[in-house]
Amino acid sequence: MDYQAIAKLADKVRQNVSRVIIGKEDQFNLIFAAIIAGGHVLLEDVPGTGKTVMARSIAASMRCGFSRLQFTPDLLPADITGMSVFKPSDGTFQFVPGPVFTHILLADEINRATPRTQSALLECMEEKQVTEGGVTRTLERPFLVIATQNPVETQGTFPLPEAQLDRFLIKLSMGYPDKQEALGIMERFIRSSPLQDLQPVAEREEIIAAQDTFSQCGVSALVMGYIAALCEATRDKERTLLGVSPRGMLALLRVSQAYAAIQGRDYVIPDDVKKLAVPVMAHRVILRGLYGKAGENEAFIRELLDKIPAPTETAK
Repeated sequence: MDYQAIAKLADKVRQNVSRVIIGKEDQFNLIFAAIIAGGHVLLEDVPGTGKTVMARSIAASMRCGFSRLQFTPDLLPADITGMSVFKPSDGTFQFVPGPVFTHILLADEINRATPRTQSALLECMEEKQVTEGGVTRTLERPFLVIATQNPVETQGTFPLPEAQLDRFLIKLSMGYPDKQEALGIMERFIRSSPLQDLQPVAEREEIIAAQDTFSQCGVSALVMGYIAALCEATRDKERTLLGVSPRGMLALLRVSQAYAAIQGRDYVIPDDVKKLAVPVMAHRVILRGLYGKAGENEAFIRELLDKIPAPTETAK
């Protein structure tokens, strides 16, 4: 698959999703870039802004397995990964796969589950495998977790630990619609939800082919130096307790390649990095005295983008 084919793939999925979602093209592009890059997405916003609808629309547009899991305080790790069940008929144990054995897992309100249950996703997200009873089972490609959480409610919730936040390639906010978008939403949903009739337009094999191709996208030494400078600037000991790790730096590199690919380019430009810096880096930073304040983290990354000069080249 070439880069023009990846761009066409993204475009037909985008058009299909737009039958349900009004606007939000930037959010879609970032989520689809994360899918191509093989990463996971955290959607954080107030209730009712379309987090779950966006995730379900993208899943419905691809002919892939899909599972939705509502996270609650009484959810157990085995409810995610599956468990071995004893069979009295022959005295053996049989593994019953959990909902994680799919291609796209929607983890709704992930911060409502206990840390023990949240950690059950760690191996799945990072290693793309599940180990149970001493047996390791590989998750089938493509595998993507789209998690949602509500930032304004604290009762009955458990904040995600930094180790798990770092597993998410990008963190996004849907945001409220403007007046024109709000009118479009009411007109579209006045009789029924178009999500119910959404049909897949992309095959699983196309997604895998795109995942196998995007990493060939060219990244010049100047652009890589720009990524390294941004990440190094987040490790300011006077302002930050935690900066962007090498894993976060590689995440920014990979998703920049994927983002360029869905634009139909075979090279990354500095504007790609600028577009992705906040959603990739902000949730990986802890500012001194401002723990848990996502808005301050995003402002900090934007400040670095203004301060650190970007290279002027546009091609590889």
